[in-house]
Amino acid sequence: MARSAAALQAIIFDLDGVITDTAEYHFRAWKRLADEEELPFDREMNERCRGITRRDSLMVILDGRAESEERIGELMARKQRYYEASLDQLSPADLLPGVAALLDRLDEAKLPYALASASKNARSVCERLGIAGRLAVIADGYSVDRQKPFPDLFRFAAAGLGVPAARCLVVEDAAAGADAGLAAGMPVLALGPAERFAEMTERNGRVTRRDDLRGVTLAELEAAAAFDAGWHVVQTDFEPATQHHMETVFTLGNGYFASRGTFEEGYPGESSLTLAHGVWDDIPLFFTELVNLPNWLHVRLTVDGDMFRLDQGRMLDFQRYTDLRQGILRRAVTWQAPNGKTVDLHFERFMAYPREHVAAIRVLVTAVSHPCVIGVSAGLDGHVANIDLLHWRLEDQGKGMARPLPPLPSPLPPGEGVWPPRPMGEGWGEGPGTIWLRAQTRHTRRTIGVAASLSSATSLSSSAETDGVTAADLCPGFPALTVTQELKPGQTLQLDKLIAIATDRDIDAPAAANGAAIVERTLGQLAGVSYDRLRADHIAAWEQIWAAGDVLIEGDDEAQLALRFNLFQLLVAAPQHDERVSIGAKTLSGYGYRGHVFWDTEIFMLPYLIYTYPQTARNMLLYRYHTLPGARRKAAGNGHVGAQFAWESAETGDEVTPTWLPHWADPKQLVRIWTGDIQIHITADIAYAIMQYWRVTGDDAFLRDYGAEMILDGARFWASRAEPEEVDGRRRYALRDVIGPDEYHDHVDNNSFTNYMGRWHLLTALEVHDWLRANHPATAADLADRLQLSAASLAQWRDVAENMTLLYDGDTGLFDQFEGFFERERVDPELFRTADRSLQALFGIEGANERQVLKQADVIMLLCLFRDEFDRRTWQTNWDAYMPITDHRYGSSLGPSFHAWAACEMGLAEEAYQHFMLAARADLRNPRGNAEDGIHAASTGGVWQAAVFGFAGLRLMGENRLVQPRLPRHWRRLAFSYHYRGQVYQVNIQQNEGGGYSVTHTAK
Repeated sequence: MARSAAALQAIIFDLDGVITDTAEYHFRAWKRLADEEELPFDREMNERCRGITRRDSLMVILDGRAESEERIGELMARKQRYYEASLDQLSPADLLPGVAALLDRLDEAKLPYALASASKNARSVCERLGIAGRLAVIADGYSVDRQKPFPDLFRFAAAGLGVPAARCLVVEDAAAGADAGLAAGMPVLALGPAERFAEMTERNGRVTRRDDLRGVTLAELEAAAAFDAGWHVVQTDFEPATQHHMETVFTLGNGYFASRGTFEEGYPGESSLTLAHGVWDDIPLFFTELVNLPNWLHVRLTVDGDMFRLDQGRMLDFQRYTDLRQGILRRAVTWQAPNGKTVDLHFERFMAYPREHVAAIRVLVTAVSHPCVIGVSAGLDGHVANIDLLHWRLEDQGKGMARPLPPLPSPLPPGEGVWPPRPMGEGWGEGPGTIWLRAQTRHTRRTIGVAASLSSATSLSSSAETDGVTAADLCPGFPALTVTQELKPGQTLQLDKLIAIATDRDIDAPAAANGAAIVERTLGQLAGVSYDRLRADHIAAWEQIWAAGDVLIEGDDEAQLALRFNLFQLLVAAPQHDERVSIGAKTLSGYGYRGHVFWDTEIFMLPYLIYTYPQTARNMLLYRYHTLPGARRKAAGNGHVGAQFAWESAETGDEVTPTWLPHWADPKQLVRIWTGDIQIHITADIAYAIMQYWRVTGDDAFLRDYGAEMILDGARFWASRAEPEEVDGRRRYALRDVIGPDEYHDHVDNNSFTNYMGRWHLLTALEVHDWLRANHPATAADLADRLQLSAASLAQWRDVAENMTLLYDGDTGLFDQFEGFFERERVDPELFRTADRSLQALFGIEGANERQVLKQADVIMLLCLFRDEFDRRTWQTNWDAYMPITDHRYGSSLGPSFHAWAACEMGLAEEAYQHFMLAARADLRNPRGNAEDGIHAASTGGVWQAAVFGFAGLRLMGENRLVQPRLPRHWRRLAFSYHYRGQVYQVNIQQNEGGGYSVTHTAK
């Protein structure tokens, strides 16, 4: 995968305002007509006429005044006469400044160029200017019917050049023309005043602006054609060997459902997967898993009968990229069918953030070399499995149309950059443009409805139409819509596929039992929805999202892109409106861990959401509240009281960690998985997240109504789990037979991380109880009654906390990771540097358990979570003891982000940077070779903590907020925003050339 400039192979110029100033002649002609008709028309109105058709320009001038078609034709013809009369004055001297020199440079570089203008006079103008013979292609008002802002004209020009559309740079002076270039899949160099393109350049990294072409160099043109290094994740060639890795990287979602980055047309061996929060079904070994939803991506294309697929025919050009700023995935392919006919394809898709049940795909197919017949099948594939396990029982399918939903709010609502949940539509009936499918999970009886609509348009039609769309293929479990279209070279077929998904979780319980009601609601999501409006709203939503949650790094393009990529992948999985779900360890991006929720959520992911999108963080904490019954069942099943949260949690909060799994090296052997039995620190991890949320947000209602109960019932578990012992004549409490964060070691006693967290949880519970009694005595009394909290039990909590075994040497500041750790076998330090796989894989499970080698550094993580409770000596001693024996490269993906944070606390910014990049690259570069299983969710939030808590040094000190930066030498700037107690604060850190920092930290 590359993240560099796309190869520039051709330039496509607009005419008016770019090559010559015929725009002025157009203005004078329109002005004369308007004056004759006593209509207002000025320079400001003329701006709206830039780059659009003659008819559309007239509509601007008429401003709603009704005229007959005959009259409209007469007015356009009169304007055209005025305009053509003025063209006789044109000569080569009328080329705009810089144009002649640029054309000479392009000829010298043998870089072909074309002209694409909506004007039907374009050829005659070019002849008068003396450049017609130099232009490889002149695409004009006669070439296509759908003019700018549609993409057809630019794609016609690219096809005539024989250059992939994605490798052409459009030079335009009108916003409508720039829009057309972007829609065609091309980067744009926009000429004109900054205010004309301000919104476009802010929202789209593929638009570069300059005043005019004077002095422009080939290097500047190449830079304009380049991808935005800070926002675009780019793949410039397709390698089947990295297919599954790339599927993970190009995952998209909207907080309700997400899909891996597989191709719309499919590919042999692909791991196509769409997951939605809360859709679980039973499975052997793993108890339950999120279910692969019917495949909505399906778009099959044929070229004169030959099926388009990348393992067939010849792939002449390929590029794919996610625009993180917009939340859109795009792919460009130039493909030669086995029959020798070449087409240029552009795919674009997104999962609508402001309308979370809806997703969309647009496909552009341009004939390049020959006339051809394009066949299209766009369906809903219900024959899907979770690898090799079928979960769906297909119930019904059909074709239908629905009534429209009310429009989205405008202007956008204030808040955290998310829309309120959209109401489902009502009503549906028969119609040709929509299909639907209904299915039910085999064990949990969860019902889903999926619907799709398809519309098509071509270069020879002035508007999108569905006349060529039929629901001809209703194969059981696989309904599809079809289109057949003949194209001549240069002509483009546009296909828009919209889909909607809803489940019985989304509607009231009585209606959920009615499968037809679910279909009705699903179809209602599509009624009255257009692709362009949906995309515009989606882009606007992501603009608000990044305004709240972006982190800016200047001086390091890779770090900037990697950080944004990680935050993007966290955001597309974060539930916007659902408080009964949370984010699993692989988000919604892969089969890894089957969608189960771990401690990764509270310790690694939630801090970013707490500080930037607190409502979403609240939803995810409420998920834990709703799973309290499961946590209580687990505690009781283990002989304890209170709430013991599951190590792996799903819908109910019951433990779903597999007990046995086949050995990764020898499937005939079984491996006992102990984490669900004895990795108990998660209960305190959840309490830590609750308190972090409360301290940052000041959400007293949450702590009163939900958080306190979780913390208090968790404290009951810790007091029950701790074992009283007598040590040197003093009562102590031990936590034996546990696993800490370092999972290379199991069945250990008094793990320092676990014991410290348990102790903290008990003391915090006492503080929360006191807070409740002082501020909400009725709630305190209710919880005391329901949780059986007596004075004796509270005294026991304090006794256990104050006498908890902590393996801390006050003389040296060293924490023993667990009892006997330093008595285990030492490992050759060289092995940590030279190993080409995890040290557990080298030594075996038992071998690693018997040695001083860490999957991640428990104690270092503990120091970070309570960073201001430990002195410099404690930090240094434990850093020196544990960092050299940690399996940094192949151990836990959770470790590097916290190691980066810790290195910052130690003042080791350059070493912190190495750990930071190891975390940030976890999926983009796949250093551990397991990214195909899904996104490393803990890294997505961990890198934010490393940047904000580590490099920026943000910390809360009582009611104060401090910033103590420690930036890598090559970072020039670090900036971000965060929420605190209902107020947004902005932090801007700039590294001074002479040393030190300039810091602003202000309320927004």
